[in-house]
Amino acid sequence: MIPVLPEAEATGTFDVDAALAALDGAGTGRLLHVRQLPGRAARLAGWPDWVNPQVSAAIRGTGIDALWSHQRAVADSAWAGRHVVVSTGTASGKSLGYLLPMLSSVADGASAPTGRGATAIYLAPTKALAADQEARIRSFAVPDVRAAVLDGDTPTDERRWIRDHAALLLTNPDLLHHTLLPSHERWASFCRALRYVVIDECHVYKGVFGSHVAGVLRRLRRIARRYGAEPTFVLASATIAAPGLHAEELTGLPVEEVTEDGSPRAPMTFALWEPGGKPGADDAGSGADARRSAVAESADLMSALVRQGVQTLTFARSRVGVEIVAEMVRSDLRYAGAGLAESVAAYRGGYLPEERRELENDLRTGVLRGLAATSALELGIDVSGLDAVLLAGWPGTHASLWQQAGRAGRSGRTSLVVLVAADDPLDTFLVHHPEAIFDRAIETATIDPANPFVLAPHAAAAAHELPVTEDDAAYFGTSLRAVLDSLVAGGILRRRPKGWFWAREDRPADHFSLRGGSDDDIRIVETRTARVLGTVDAARSHAAVHTGAVYLHQGRSHVVTDLDLSATTAHVVVGDPGWSTVARSVSTFDIQQVEREKRWGAVGLHFGTIRVRSQVTSFLRMLPSGEVIGEHPLELPERALVTRGVWWTIDEAELLDVGVTAAALPGALHAAEHASIGMLPLVAQSDRWDVGGVSTVLHPDTGLPTVVVYDGYPGGAGFAERAYDEAASWLLATRTAIASCGCTDGCPSCVQSPKCGNGNNPLDKAAAVVVLDRVLRDHS
Repeated sequence: MIPVLPEAEATGTFDVDAALAALDGAGTGRLLHVRQLPGRAARLAGWPDWVNPQVSAAIRGTGIDALWSHQRAVADSAWAGRHVVVSTGTASGKSLGYLLPMLSSVADGASAPTGRGATAIYLAPTKALAADQEARIRSFAVPDVRAAVLDGDTPTDERRWIRDHAALLLTNPDLLHHTLLPSHERWASFCRALRYVVIDECHVYKGVFGSHVAGVLRRLRRIARRYGAEPTFVLASATIAAPGLHAEELTGLPVEEVTEDGSPRAPMTFALWEPGGKPGADDAGSGADARRSAVAESADLMSALVRQGVQTLTFARSRVGVEIVAEMVRSDLRYAGAGLAESVAAYRGGYLPEERRELENDLRTGVLRGLAATSALELGIDVSGLDAVLLAGWPGTHASLWQQAGRAGRSGRTSLVVLVAADDPLDTFLVHHPEAIFDRAIETATIDPANPFVLAPHAAAAAHELPVTEDDAAYFGTSLRAVLDSLVAGGILRRRPKGWFWAREDRPADHFSLRGGSDDDIRIVETRTARVLGTVDAARSHAAVHTGAVYLHQGRSHVVTDLDLSATTAHVVVGDPGWSTVARSVSTFDIQQVEREKRWGAVGLHFGTIRVRSQVTSFLRMLPSGEVIGEHPLELPERALVTRGVWWTIDEAELLDVGVTAAALPGALHAAEHASIGMLPLVAQSDRWDVGGVSTVLHPDTGLPTVVVYDGYPGGAGFAERAYDEAASWLLATRTAIASCGCTDGCPSCVQSPKCGNGNNPLDKAAAVVVLDRVLRDHS
C-alpha cells in the first residue's frame, strides 16, 4: 500500500507538467507511466497538559501550537509508560511524538539532587542523524536539558563529561555495544535513572544487522534492570508492514503501534522512466543488452531539471554513483551560465561532519539547485523545499522508496518523483508493472534474534557484562541454554553455581561487529605507502581481492599483487592495466535439516538449514568491450557457510513432458535461479548481494533437479524464509520478468547476474519460462 502523499499549503508554485516536458529528449529513455498521488488534509490534536512548562514554551516558541493526531497518540502512550512504535510517512513529524515525553521527563528530573532524576537514550543508525537531532534539541534551548552526542568521534575528555553529567544521550547501537554496556559500572548513575530509549528509523534494523541490534537492546534492558530501571521504548519507523511486530522482535517487549498518519500532504506526481540504449550502441541489434545505466540516465534528467530551475535531489545506491552523477551534471551545466554548475554537489557517507552540515544548509536555503546523494540523506535529516527527486535505480525496498520520495514536496508544494530503472530484473519488472509499486503492500522488516550465530556472541557479551542466569531466557529466548552450553564447551564461558561467567581476559564486544564485520576481514594495503585503503569481508575476499584482481578505490584502479589469507591482508599497487577481472567459482550445497515444506503437485517447496560450499577457481581478464582475453587459475581454499535456504524440486520427467530438453535443462534452471535472486527484494527486504543461489540438474540429497536461494549470512537472515512464505508471488513475478524482457537470449535485465561465478553460462531464457510455468502450474 502506498502512503498518501502532500496537500499544498505553501509558498510558491511548481509546474510539474512543465518539469516532465523538460525531460522529453533528455537522456536516452522514455516515460513509461505517470501516477498522480492525491493529497491529504491534516488531522489535529490538542496539546497535552502533562508536558513540562519549559518544554512546552520552547517548542511552542518555534510556531508549533497544535499536534497532528499521530504525534499526540505516540506522546501519550510513551508518557504513560507504554512501549510504542510510530510508523508514518516521511516529513510527518514523528520526532515530536517522542521528543515531548523524553524532554519533559529529563526537564522534570533536573531538580533531582544529581541533576538528572531521569535520563534518556536516543539511538540513530547514522552519525548524521544523531547530530541533526542534537542540533534540533539545542535549538529549543530548554533550560537544564543537557543533551550530548556520543559516537566514535567524541574526544576522551568530552566522553567523561557526558558520562557524568549528560541526561540525554544521542548515540548509535554500535557505541552501546562497544562502550556503554561493557563498562556499565561507570554509567551506573545514568542507567539508574534511565526512563526512555528512543529507537529512530527502526526499519533500518533488518537482516543480520537488525538481529544484532535486537541482541544489544536485550543486553541494555538487562543492565538497566540491574540498576533498578525499566525504561519505556519508543520506536519511529518509515511506513513498513507490521511495525508493531518488528518493534517487538527488536526489543523483546509488547509494543503498541500508531500507523494513522495525521500530517498534511500535498499531491505528488510519480513517474517511471526506462533508459534506452547506450550511446553509440545498435539498439535494433542488441535490444535490452545495451541499456544505459540508471546513473548516467539520471544525470541527464537531473541536468534538464536544474536548467528549468527545479531544485532536484538524485539518489544513487553507491558512493561512486553519487560522484558520477554530480560530475556529469556539473560538466553539462558548465556552459549554461548563471553559476549553475557550482550549484550542484554530491552528498554521501565519508564526508567530514562540517562538510555534510554545510551541504544540508545550502540545500535548505536554495544555494544548491541539485544534489546527488546516497541513502545517507534518506533518513530523517531535516531537508525541505525540494521540487523533484530522482531515484537512480530501485532503492531496494518499498519502505526506502517512499522514504526517499518523501524528500520531495516537504515544504508543502506539489512535487515530482521519477524512478529511473537500472539494468536489473527487478527494476525492469517494476517500471513495466506499476501496480507492483503503487498497489502492493510495504514489505515486512525481517530479523532473527534467535539465530545462533547472532545469539552466541551476545550471550557471551552479556556474561562479560553481568553473569548470565537461567532467568535471562526472558531476554534471549528459550534457545539460550543450548547456546550457553556450547560456549562453555568452547572455553568461552565458565559455569558456576551463580550462573555463566566470561572466562577470558579480553572483551567479547571487541570480537564482533553489529554490521557484519569480523576479525577475519581482509585489509587492503597499498604496497608503496603501506596505507590501508579499506577492508573487505572474508567471505567476499576470494572473489574481490584475489591475486591478480583489479580493485577500484575512489575511482582509481589498483592491481592485487598478493592475497595473504593468514595475515588477512591483500597487497595492491596503483595502476590501470586496461582490463577488469571477474572471479570464477564452483558452488554446491548440502541439506542439513528440512524445517518447513509443502507440495504443489509434482513440485516440492522446502525451507531449512543448508551448508553451502564454494571455491573460487580462476579469474577472467576482460576488456571494456566485454571481450575475454585470458583465464587464470587460482589456488584458494573452499569456504563453507551454514545458513538458511529455500529450494524447490521437480522430477526431470515433468520438465521433459513440457518440452524442456535434457540439454536445455542446466541453462533453464540456472536462468531461473538468477532471475529469482534478482526478484527476491519484491517480497523480502533484501538486496541481491544479501543472498546467493545454486542450481543443479541432479542434487545428491534430493535426487531431483533443484534450485536453492539462500541467505548469505551464517545462520540466516530471514530472507529465505520470507521467500518461502511468499513463494507463489515471488516465482510468478520471476517468470513474468523473464518472459516480458525484450531481449532474445537473456540479458542483465532478466537472467544475467553481475555476481555469477560461472560467467553467466549456461543460461537458457526461453526454457526458464517453461520451467517456471510448470513449477507454478499446480500451486494453490
